[in-house]
Amino acid sequence: MPDIHEQTINTIRILSADMVQKAKSGHPGAPMGMAPLAYALWNETMSFSPKNPEWKNRDRFVLSSGHASALLYSLLHLYGYALTMDDLKQFRQWQSKTPGHPEHGLTAGVETTTGPLGQGIANAVGFAIAETMLAAHFNREGFPIVDHRTYAICGDGCMMEGVSSEAASLAGTLKLSKLTLIYDDNEISIEGNTDIAFREDVPARFAAYGWDVIKVKDGNDWQEVRAALEQAKTTDRPTLIVCPTLIGFGCDAKAGTPGVHGEPLGEDNLLAAARKLGMPDEPFTVADEVYANCRAAADRGAQKEAEWDQLFAAYAEQYPDLKKEWDAWFSQEVGDEVTLNDKLWQFEGKQATRATSGEMINRLAKLLPNLVGGSADLAPSNNTYLKDGGDYSAENRAGRNLHFGVREHAMAAICNGIALHGGLRVFCGTFFVFSDYMKHAMRLSAIMKLPVTYVLTHDSIGVGEDGMTHEPIEQLAGLRAIPDLRVFRPADGKETTAGWLTALTMGLPTALVLTRQNLPQYENSGVDALRGGYVLSDSSKPTPDVLLMASGSEVEQAVEAQALLAQDGIDARVISMPCMELYDRQSDEYQEQVMPNAVRARVSLEAGHTMPWYNYVGLDGEALGINHYGASAPAAILFKEFGFTAEAMADAARRVTKRQK
Repeated sequence: MPDIHEQTINTIRILSADMVQKAKSGHPGAPMGMAPLAYALWNETMSFSPKNPEWKNRDRFVLSSGHASALLYSLLHLYGYALTMDDLKQFRQWQSKTPGHPEHGLTAGVETTTGPLGQGIANAVGFAIAETMLAAHFNREGFPIVDHRTYAICGDGCMMEGVSSEAASLAGTLKLSKLTLIYDDNEISIEGNTDIAFREDVPARFAAYGWDVIKVKDGNDWQEVRAALEQAKTTDRPTLIVCPTLIGFGCDAKAGTPGVHGEPLGEDNLLAAARKLGMPDEPFTVADEVYANCRAAADRGAQKEAEWDQLFAAYAEQYPDLKKEWDAWFSQEVGDEVTLNDKLWQFEGKQATRATSGEMINRLAKLLPNLVGGSADLAPSNNTYLKDGGDYSAENRAGRNLHFGVREHAMAAICNGIALHGGLRVFCGTFFVFSDYMKHAMRLSAIMKLPVTYVLTHDSIGVGEDGMTHEPIEQLAGLRAIPDLRVFRPADGKETTAGWLTALTMGLPTALVLTRQNLPQYENSGVDALRGGYVLSDSSKPTPDVLLMASGSEVEQAVEAQALLAQDGIDARVISMPCMELYDRQSDEYQEQVMPNAVRARVSLEAGHTMPWYNYVGLDGEALGINHYGASAPAAILFKEFGFTAEAMADAARRVTKRQK
């Protein structure tokens, strides 16, 4: 019989394989190979509290190689989180707590939703950044109330994805010393040995990024891994621990082969592996001494939490104002000083919405001291810089302006990590066309319902001379297709305010899509924009002849088209639609007030793909947009040549009203 450490490790291996076998689906190989390094981390190194998974000073753990979810579920069960053996038996089944890839918010102890490889590494960088920011603000001498580490396990696939390279490069620049990445170096991918496509010197790459690199001789030696984890605590840089492992360890028939990566072992192979590792023949069996060993580690974590609670109580007594701030920062609630602040709605003169957004960011920064963010090297263009906020860096952890460099992939995923950590409100910015680089992280923001704000400027062919590579066409339709993402394209300053308030209060990610070109301010815009769509300029009759709909910069053309149509005796109503997702959630009664069903003559105008607008104009109306790429020329020329004019909209309105008659 192996000692208790080896017995626990082998239990993790076989329990993970049991889940996959029962589901007849999943990835048993990685959990079987990674069990020793996971044990060294969970049993010997991390501070966590299963009875209080939200303990604010816990160490954070990210399984970047999310396909190895059975490993995480085994750990959560054994160490006493709210995950029963029956839950493990429901692995990958309908409405279970154990889906195929870990899902934050569904399963206690899962810090982030992982699966798309490399995203978890970038999330971990975000966790580590948030820890340093909060420590710089709240810690006082003798009171290190923010003092925890971030650990992530990744595999070869994570290392191949570009997002991990971007994130690791930034982490090295920022010297995130409390970040440790454990590399499950098993040299196997779905298609075979990794050397068919991946022969780089990963340790050398990370050393070049500015990381400390520790090479473990045998990833199956948990004590060697534990020593490496302890060594990582002594450096002033992030650490990569390289652990050579054998995928499918214990299964002689499949170990070290691609076949053990993504399919069950098979009943006979699983039984043989269990016997080889000294485990019971009966699936889903855990010895009492294994539970006791794991729960002892959990008890040590609970003791650390109790000690922290005492420290925090003394801190709150000595620093009551900071305690009040702490509660406010972590509550994420927005007070009346924001939601009822009339000054936030005041703008004068023609301005681009990227400029009004910049004003809003700085107004909000004075009211919300935990608002932080930055841009992918485009802050002067995105207007995302917090004046007097300071620059966050390895030398200044108190800075509120994050400089991500030209790293859109990592930027969005890092912001997810910051939001997941808690305590901070985060935004990031780039040109709208480059949201495609961020798409998967934005999708994960929506899946996890994270209140990350995406500031996306240069929103149309109005980019002009930069040409078709920089002019978004399909991006609006693409982002609007993401469930639980609010896409807000404001027409003026007050609508921009509505967009920011939506971002701060909805508890969901928001994409603010903003113009480069100047736009007028409308007297009748304002709080109604919080409904997503509203009547900006009404018709003279109770039932208009035609509905003119637009968002963003094209609202100006709609208002002008209304005046042109009035000269022909055609009564038009102008509807501004900054956020379709919000409008679609309004009551039927409200939608009938804005778009009466009796009015079938409808025209929309938007400098993007027309697809989303057919929900509103219907078969009888016309959606005017651009379903092809743009061109390089001054913006005014492009708008005229591609039909984004009041005259073009008025002509379409004449056609649809004529057809109705």
